[in-house]
Amino acid sequence: MRYLIISDIHSNLEALDAVLRASAAHRYDAVLVLGDLVGYGADPNAVVDRVRSLNPAAVVRGNHDKVAAGLDDAEDFNPMAKSAAHWTRDSLTPQTLAYLRDLPVGPQVVDDMVEICHGSPLDEDLYVVADIDAARSLDASRAPICFFGHTHVAISAWSDAQQCLHIGAPQGHPEFPTTIDAGAKYLINPGSVGQPRDGDSRAAYAIADSERKVVTLYRVAYPIETAQKKILDAGLPPMLAYRLGMGR
Repeated sequence: MRYLIISDIHSNLEALDAVLRASAAHRYDAVLVLGDLVGYGADPNAVVDRVRSLNPAAVVRGNHDKVAAGLDDAEDFNPMAKSAAHWTRDSLTPQTLAYLRDLPVGPQVVDDMVEICHGSPLDEDLYVVADIDAARSLDASRAPICFFGHTHVAISAWSDAQQCLHIGAPQGHPEFPTTIDAGAKYLINPGSVGQPRDGDSRAAYAIADSERKVVTLYRVAYPIETAQKKILDAGLPPMLAYRLGMGR
C-alpha cells in the first residue's frame, strides 16, 4: 500500500494542486488527510471539493475545520486567525459546511500499520512542539506509524526498540526518507500543504510505502503569488499572504 498523506491545506488551492500534480508520479493507492482543510486562505470551498474528489481512505478534522463548521468558537485563536475563521465561515457553501461538520474526530486507526490524527493521539488539538510531547504521543499511539499535523512543521520522530527518542527534519531538502524498522514506533508530520512554518515556503506532503517500509517527506514549489493575491483580494489579513512567501 502506498499512501499520500496531506495536512493543513488551509484553503490554499494552488498549493494543493501542486501537491496533487507532483504526487501523481508516486502512483499512490490511497489518500490520508490530517485536518485543517480550511482557514487562512481564500479558497475553502474549492479545496474541500478537491479533497472530496480524492475519496480519502481516512480523514480527520482540524481545529480550523471545527471553528469554520460552528463546532467550536475561535476564542483561543489570535486576532489574525480569528478574522480568517469568521471570513471562512461566512464564505462556505451549505455543502462544504455539512462536510466539515461531519469530519471524524481523531485519532483514527487506518490499518495495522498506520494511525492518523490532527494534533496528537492524546488530544486532537495538542501541539507536538517538544520532545516530551513527542514521547508521550508515541506512547499513546495505537499503530507503528502515527501521522499528525497541526504544527505546520515537517518532522519525523521515532522511538527505537530500546525506547530511545530520535528526531529528524528535512531542513530544506526536497526529499527526506525515514526507514520503518520493526520494533520501533514513529510519529511523522508531513508538514503543511498550504501554510508551511518551518522556513521552507514550498508545499509539503508525504508518501508512505508499506511494502518498501519507508516514509518520504517531499516539498514542491507552487505559484505563491497567485495564492497571495487571492488572500489580499478577499480582504483577509495581509500578513496571511506575506507569510506564505516566508514559510513562517
